[in-house]
Formats: sequence, structure tokens, C-alpha cells
Amino acid sequence: MSFDLQLYNSATKKVEPVRPVKEGHLGLYLCGATVSGPAHIGHVRAAVAFDVLIRWAKRCGMQVTYIRNITDIDDKILRKSQENDTEWWAWASKWERDFAQAYQSLGVIPPDFEPRATGHILDQIELVQRLVDRGHAYADGQGNVYFSVRSLPEYGSLTRQNLDDLATTEDESQLDAATEAGKRDHRDFALWKAAKTTEPETAAWDSPWGRGRPGWHLECSAMSKRYLGEEFDIHGGGIDLRFPHHENEMAQSHAAGWGFVRHWVHNAWVTAKGEKMSKSLGNGLLVNEMVAQVGAPALRVALGTVHYRSTLEWDDQTIENGQKLWDKLSGFLERAAAVSPQVAQASQAELWQLELPEAFVRAMNDDLNLSVALAQVHAALKTGQAALQADNRDELLAASLGLRAMLDVLGIDPLSAHWRGSEAAVAEGSGDAAQSALDVLISALLEERAEARAQKDWGRADALRDRIAAAGVVVEDGKDGATWRLG
Repeated sequence: MSFDLQLYNSATKKVEPVRPVKEGHLGLYLCGATVSGPAHIGHVRAAVAFDVLIRWAKRCGMQVTYIRNITDIDDKILRKSQENDTEWWAWASKWERDFAQAYQSLGVIPPDFEPRATGHILDQIELVQRLVDRGHAYADGQGNVYFSVRSLPEYGSLTRQNLDDLATTEDESQLDAATEAGKRDHRDFALWKAAKTTEPETAAWDSPWGRGRPGWHLECSAMSKRYLGEEFDIHGGGIDLRFPHHENEMAQSHAAGWGFVRHWVHNAWVTAKGEKMSKSLGNGLLVNEMVAQVGAPALRVALGTVHYRSTLEWDDQTIENGQKLWDKLSGFLERAAAVSPQVAQASQAELWQLELPEAFVRAMNDDLNLSVALAQVHAALKTGQAALQADNRDELLAASLGLRAMLDVLGIDPLSAHWRGSEAAVAEGSGDAAQSALDVLISALLEERAEARAQKDWGRADALRDRIAAAGVVVEDGKDGATWRLG
């Protein structure tokens, strides 16, 4: 299958074809976590959204080099570690593990490499020196180095802002009086920050300008250059990173003489009651807690079946809808696999050999249009349910494998090694999870029985009831439908 993907480019504000620098290869850099605290669902929205993009590119035959960084030193990490009387590097490491667990639980494909800011200090110093030598940066003599935004006429082009209208080009959380003091223009931003006596000695490195540490924006320019080259295909991240972080990244890299990014791709926020989800606002739902409460599959479905540029308004209905869709998909595929074992036995490599519906392919190539793609998922599900009811095993197998092939692209194939292993592990470790899993299976059978009753197929309805009863489950019919309990 050819690679014909078109994506919205935030720099041009148009949906444009992705034209890789190197044919057959896609280089993607995603701004990862600043590990100053636990992962909440707003944090992992980007990872899930770009997971779908990466899966689709690979499904289209592309070789993908995926880099996702870790910011393991910045003002927030230093401040929070001091507040908690912990070494800054231990604090960062603790939350790095939390993020890793969150990504893994949601079935996110790991990056090819996950560089840390502290592991690339030399790369960052070299970039600062390059910018100084090219006349785009200056030192204040006190250990700070700044990027001169006036030196680059194109500054502001990513977010289409007029420099004269800006009060600052720094993130508010990074502002401090000592760093601001040496700027020639208050709109310049820090590339290298002088060490402070109020910060740990271990949080500074030697440089030509004195001991200090890199500014926030510097790391991504340096690390993307090292692993993806002077020009690469896609740079991703949350829409809140467009300014000042990505604007400053682009300025640094262009000033260094690099082509940098061809396609800027940004995902929208997760919001709660109209406000961006964040821990500082007290509305950030932690991933580990959500997984424990509702399970990883429902959370992945809730996050990953909404278009990446659409704001996801989070409420109780959001996760409920995710659970319902997961139950419907997993329940059907489990029943199909019970009739035709080949449904579950097919590997991802075998699924990749299947031809996907043309409408699904068009939708995915059209800026990852998930609403249209999901319509094809539901169509395959409906076909499969009809084949199951008619006991048409050939059609059941074809529909089930086609469904799995599409769900694999979306990262939510219930019969994949990840999700089968994940659910088995949860069930072994938690009685509540086992009860939840049993509820999914019995509810799926009751749904099938209800369909049979609606079509007045009393023989099949009774057979399903007997099958459930044989497992020691008592079914009780009521005006609101059937309920069950263990006998």
C-alpha cells in the first residue's frame, strides 16, 4: 500500500501531502514529557494521537524513525524537587518511570529512542556556540546566553505573530529576574542559564560562558538534529507548545542554518468543563488512577478515537462511551474466535497482508479522519455480527480479520498480544478486574441473546441462556433487560 498521507500543517494552516525527506522513510520528533510530576490524561493525549499516525505510516510500508524526548531538568523540576526535599535527578527519574508505565499501559508503540536533555548537554553547548558565531546569540558576561529574536526576520512565522506585539518569548514558568536582567531586548529568550546559588551544584555544567544549564527550548533543536538530521519530516506536540516552545525551536534551528521541520503537527487539548486539563488547575486525571478504576482499554479508546485536532471534552460520559465501544468490539471478537480460532490466531504480520476497505484508507490518508474510519469499523462489526448469527463461518472469518486489521491501525485490537496480555495480567492481580472481565463476557452473550430474542429466534436465545447457565450464571429478565448474577 502506497504512502499518500495528507496532514494539517500548523505552519501553513493547510492540509498538505507529507513529502518525506528520504523516500520510504519518515522521521518524526515528538515533544515528550517534562517529568516534574505524574502523567495525567492531558499529558498522554499526544502520545496516543501520534501512535495512530505512526501505526498508519508503518501500515503503508514506511520505515519510521520515531524520537520522543524527555525533559529531565528545568525550573519546574528543580522547584518541585526542592519542595519535596528530594534530589532533582531522583525526582525526575521517579516521574519518568510513571510516564513510561502510562505509555505502556495504553499500548503506545515505544519510540526508537527517548533522549534526555541531561544526556545531550554537549550537543546543546555546541548549538549555542554556533548561534553566537553566526550572530544570532549573545552572552551577558554573567553566565547567561540569549537568542536575539531581532536577528531573525522570520521570527513569529510559525504562530503568525508580530514580534512588536509580544511582551515576552519565554514560557511564564521559566521567567526569573536574574535571567531577565541580562537581555538586550525583553523579547529575547534564554539559551543558557547561569548557575544559581539557590540551585543544586549538580544541576549545572561547565560551558564557555560559565557553569549553568540549558534553556528549555534548546534541547529539542539539538536532539532532533542529532537523531533525525538537519531537516526531517514531522515535528509533533500539543497545541499549547506552539508558542513559545516550537516557535523558539524553529528560530534556533533556522538560525543555525538547518532546514529543520517540513510538517508541524499539533494535537488539541483534553479539557474539563472548558478548561485545559492540567495538574496545576486541579483537574488532571492521573493515568495510573484511571487505569486502576476503568481499565486501560476503555481509556485508550476514549483518548484514541477522537480526531487529533479536535478538543476532547472530558466527563463521565467520555469514559463510559469508551468502555461501551471496547466491550462491543472485544465481546464480538471473543465470540468470533470461539467459533473460528483463526480469528485470534492471526498475527499482526498476517493482518498487514489484508486489504483494508478503500473508504478506511481514504479516511486515514485524509488527515487521519477517524470519524469516517470508525464508520468502516462499525460496518465490519455489523457484517461480522450478522455472519455469526447466520453461522456463516467464511464470512465471519473475513469480517473479523478485516475488523482486527483496522483496529490494529487504531491501536485497539482486543486480540492483539498487548491487550490480551494486559487484560490477563490485570485479571490475575485483581479480583475486581476479574469480575469486570467476567461482566464483559457475560454482557456480550446477553447482548447476542437480546438480538436473537428481538428477531424471535427463540431457539438460539434459549441456547445462549443454557450456555450461560452452564457456567453457573443466573440470568434474570426484567423490564429494563436481562441482568445476571453468579448462582
